[in-house]
Amino acid sequence: MNNSLKSASPFDMSTADYQAFCTRLESESGIQLNTDKQYLVFSRLRSIMAESNMSNMSQLLSSMSRSESLTHRVVDALTVNETFWFRDDHPYRILREVIFPELAQLSRPSQIWSAACSTGQELYSIRIEEAEYRRTHPQKWHQSLHLLATDISSRVLKQAKEGSYSSLAMQRGMPKDKLNRYFKAAGDQWQVNTQLQANNEFRLFNLHHSFSPMGRFDVIFCRNVLIYFSQERKKAVLTSMHSALRPGGYLLLGGSEVIHGLNDLYETLHCRPGILYRAKAVAA
Repeated sequence: MNNSLKSASPFDMSTADYQAFCTRLESESGIQLNTDKQYLVFSRLRSIMAESNMSNMSQLLSSMSRSESLTHRVVDALTVNETFWFRDDHPYRILREVIFPELAQLSRPSQIWSAACSTGQELYSIRIEEAEYRRTHPQKWHQSLHLLATDISSRVLKQAKEGSYSSLAMQRGMPKDKLNRYFKAAGDQWQVNTQLQANNEFRLFNLHHSFSPMGRFDVIFCRNVLIYFSQERKKAVLTSMHSALRPGGYLLLGGSEVIHGLNDLYETLHCRPGILYRAKAVAA
């Protein structure tokens, strides 16, 4: 039986090569591909392979072992960057009704991390909610809020830092009143205003790596990311995120993501709708 996929793509991809690629991809990024994603891999990597005249997956794997920059490009190409403004709504309602009132009581600056921030819609949605809360509660929150945005993809991180979006992108969840208040038209693009760009930090980061350089946070958004990881890697990331949260800090996951088997680290709060995870203090 011939295991190559010549009918699906112009380069050879044996079952063994595909499995080796999946193992390498998961090792580099945590992303776990199903066994039926060969054509997706081909379509995402076609241009990269054509540039180097590669005709099969074995050549790509060999080149990745010698080139860190190529490995980054491959991981970037296979990363899903689906995002839009105020996604699912309830995390931002929870910010307004639960989290921001608590942060406003602190006598120090607050820290929020947008992990896997993609092109920045989550980051600036948080900033807009902050600006709206401060606007409607002018006497309640006097300390600053620092936002860290990270992603494994340098390409999307660059766009997030620029804060410039097409009209089509703005139609994906941005209310008109907030569009007019927090963005400025620049040709066929919309540029986020300087108010939302203050106290933001952008950093290339792989959730599969050590969290020790990240610091401590009051809130972490890690939404619609863990669905691509194995159960073992999910548990490792969630454990690391607990160590990056201050005791009592909050973790927000995607709507289909839940925490299992970490009751010693997180308390589950049902906000109806939405679930909020609060970091428990753990004895050293």
